[in-house]
Formats: sequence, structure tokens, C-alpha cells
Amino acid sequence: MKNKIIYLLVFSLFMVSCTSKKKEVNQIIENSEKITMLQNSEGYNLLKTQCYACHNPNIVSHNDVIAPPMAAIKKRYSRLYDNKEEFVNAVTDWAMDPVKENAIMRGAVMQFNVMPKQVFNKKELQKIANYIFENELEQPEWFENHERGMHRGGGGNGRGMRNGKS
Repeated sequence: MKNKIIYLLVFSLFMVSCTSKKKEVNQIIENSEKITMLQNSEGYNLLKTQCYACHNPNIVSHNDVIAPPMAAIKKRYSRLYDNKEEFVNAVTDWAMDPVKENAIMRGAVMQFNVMPKQVFNKKELQKIANYIFENELEQPEWFENHERGMHRGGGGNGRGMRNGKS
């Protein structure tokens, strides 16, 4: 009788463990499918072709970047513009007419200069900005350490302000 109880307990634990692992695997598969679906979106494809030449998330070292990664841009703009419409408008307006006086990432401007004026399609920029707002972005491996070291307390080196927010 005692052996049967032990067997039932072991079997029950095994089944619970398997069920738990199956849920974990299903969650991983579901998340992978979502990521694949998002990466096939028009906004993501535009982001890759229009932005990642300079804002590449796969740069190995902070010393090799020529512009801040898009994850940094999202983080900074999100602090100022917490609703989608304002965020999309701000990112789009900056990319359409990047001038030093309107920069909110002053530390990035000090390090990299102002983004060169590009010939962008406004509708495409809006799709990119929508994608950025709605999704987690790829980021360089060094990005989190850089954020902790350079931007303690949430303020950037430029400590820029817009609309009374920092």
C-alpha cells in the first residue's frame, strides 16, 4: 500500500511537471509566432530598410555606433510621449525635419550630431513610428549596461525637456 502511494505521488509530480513544461513550450512557440508575424509587418520592414543602416541593433560595441539604437530612441520618446498619437507625431516630425533646436536626445546630438535630413515618405515614417510604439525592439547586447551607466535615474546626458516633461 505504501509503495502504491509513493508511486502515485511520483506519477502525479511527473504529470504536473510535464504539463507545466508543455505550457512553457507552448508559450515559447506562441511568442515566436507573434515575433515572426510582427517582423513580417510593413512597419518592421520599413524600419529595417529605412532606419537600421544607422540605428542598427546588431552593432557589437557602443564605440562602433554612428547613431543611437532605435531602442534608445523609443525609450526616450516614450518618456515624453506616453500616448501613441503624440509619440508617432513626435518621431515622424523629427525624422521629417531634424534640427538641433528640436532635439530631445541632446546627448545623442552631442555625440553623433544631428541626424542628416533624409527624403522620407511621411506615411512610411508613421508606419515605422507606429511599429516602434507598439512593439519591443531589438537592442544591442551592450545597451542595458550603457543605459545603467550613462542614464542613471532615467535622465539622459542631454537632459532635454519638451512640454514640461523630461
